[in-house]
Amino acid sequence: MRKILLSVILLCAFSGVFAQDKSKKPIRKIGEKLGLVESQDSTNRKGPKSPNDKAVAKITDYLIISKENDTTFVDTTLTIKKEYKFNYLRKDNFELVPFSNLGQTYNSLSYNFESTKLMPSFGARARHFNYMEIEDINYYRVPTPLTELFYKTAFEQGQLLDAFFTVNTSPQFNFSVAYKGLRSLGKYQHILTSTGNFRVTTNYNSKNKRYFLRTHIVTQDLLNQENGGLQDSNVPYFETGDPEFLDRSILAVNFENAESILKGKRFYLDHTYNIIRKKDTTSSNKLSFRHIMSFEDKYYQYDQTTASDYFGDAFKNSKLKDRVSLENFYNQVQLDYSNDLLGDLQFNVSSDNYNYGYDKLVVLNGNTIVNRLKGDIYSAGGSYHKQYRGFDLKGEMGINVTGDFDGNFIKGTASFKLNDDMSAMASINHSSKAPNYNFLLYQSEYINYNWRNNFNNTETEQLAFHLKSNKIANLSVDYSTITDYAYFKRDQTDNQIKAFQNSATITYLRVKLEREIRFGKFALNNTVLYQNVQDQNNTINVPELTTRNTLYFSSNVFNKAMYLQTGVTFSYFTAYYMNAYDPLLAEFYVQNEREYGNFPRLDFFINTKIRQTRIYLKAEHFNSAWTGYNYYSAPNYPYRDFTVRFGLVWNFFM
Repeated sequence: MRKILLSVILLCAFSGVFAQDKSKKPIRKIGEKLGLVESQDSTNRKGPKSPNDKAVAKITDYLIISKENDTTFVDTTLTIKKEYKFNYLRKDNFELVPFSNLGQTYNSLSYNFESTKLMPSFGARARHFNYMEIEDINYYRVPTPLTELFYKTAFEQGQLLDAFFTVNTSPQFNFSVAYKGLRSLGKYQHILTSTGNFRVTTNYNSKNKRYFLRTHIVTQDLLNQENGGLQDSNVPYFETGDPEFLDRSILAVNFENAESILKGKRFYLDHTYNIIRKKDTTSSNKLSFRHIMSFEDKYYQYDQTTASDYFGDAFKNSKLKDRVSLENFYNQVQLDYSNDLLGDLQFNVSSDNYNYGYDKLVVLNGNTIVNRLKGDIYSAGGSYHKQYRGFDLKGEMGINVTGDFDGNFIKGTASFKLNDDMSAMASINHSSKAPNYNFLLYQSEYINYNWRNNFNNTETEQLAFHLKSNKIANLSVDYSTITDYAYFKRDQTDNQIKAFQNSATITYLRVKLEREIRFGKFALNNTVLYQNVQDQNNTINVPELTTRNTLYFSSNVFNKAMYLQTGVTFSYFTAYYMNAYDPLLAEFYVQNEREYGNFPRLDFFINTKIRQTRIYLKAEHFNSAWTGYNYYSAPNYPYRDFTVRFGLVWNFFM
């Protein structure tokens, strides 16, 4: 909480410095002077005067730049998509089911097997939903200082805050700093969460437009108390809706003496030098050299004061600590060549130095399990981009040339704009990659959680098609085949969770339809996902149908002083064999014993926009008391009960 308060104080101080106005004019006149009009269309809103340019800055001048150089601008409108993204992840979580407490993990209702990675990923994937990867970090260019404050209430004794500030000290150099912090006690016993994501970015280009640099530093710590879910004996107390147990803290959990934490720090550098640049529209060639470097050090640790029978026998009975770490140093150099006739060509070579594992050896049944996987991987790859007769063609590939991990991928996309409203895209992707590190090597104080596996690469192929139209609908279809899929499941011999690999070929079809129907000031926003899996071993389980439908009203009120949006969201997914959660591994595992789902969720919301402030009020799952207590996020982990939560997003243009 001290980090959160410090972030607020610093950002308010910055806001005060840049927003001082010595005049005694009323607030409305000051707002008009700054150009902060109240139009719901942010693209037409004018911003304050830029210190570098006496012209009035437009909202479209506040740029947000992704890792892939895709550029958007700050959007202060209030839309239904903003409602869907007003959550802990700040992303649309349509395909996820959150656990009861904010900051816990999410169960996945769908999977995307498109991949362009060559290396295995760190384990503890259930703790990575809020772990900010390289592609999650944006860079900025703003004419005046910009601040954003995101706030939302949590569950019992806690708050969520995401504070962000960016400024261009000159037209060439941008700096940003942000911190997202959360503390939430939760409704059940021993599920406190405390998380923090701190990030700093810089974005620079030389005056002659030859040299470009982007870099970021990110430190993250995500802590959860773990309780193993409800005891089997207490599940009926929850499902019958016994009034005595509506106070969820009374329900007995499997243990109350464990916690897990995922910590990581990363330095990232991406810089480019234009050897030959296009000086004007008559130039046809461009040649540039690019270097990308990242160093990341992260670890996952599980602590428990005394051993629990929940995980089986242990080597010792008290002060158990499992800790696994990964150090990864990545370098890539690439040469980019652009020609108006040939298109854009890129060639690259890269190296990965990895060091994954544990600090001690484990001897099990007379066999010593190695404690480290480390080495160097050298890779090569390239990409191509060309616009030809209305088609936008892209392709990329990569392959591990030397090292202990084989891997390769190839991806091609073709997009075409049919008219001003409709566009289509088709893609094909092949990937071969080693399973994640914790499938290959795992060590624990619990005896059955120790293994060293020599698994095959997981092979995936995917065909995908996307059609986008504001007037008709957005349609996405993808078809994947997966071979040698790695998964966790309870071993029938000792009843403990272990890593397995499915040698059979799995086929997986997804069809997603998005359509909004408008009638006056009312609208019905619909998202429907259909899935079909053919898997003889039942290792990928997903609901056949997932839907979200929002009926809402939106309009300017109070003489356009406020924009109002209010409505009801209905969410539902069909029953299926939902994956169970293992808190020791911080992974979900396959279970085929009981189906979960088939429960509706109704949320009522009232959202308003006053100038650049969006205020959100929501009654979540208000139907929980009268549609049955059969709602779960995972087996033995109930979904959230009815609750009312409040929050806001506030932008300052100084």
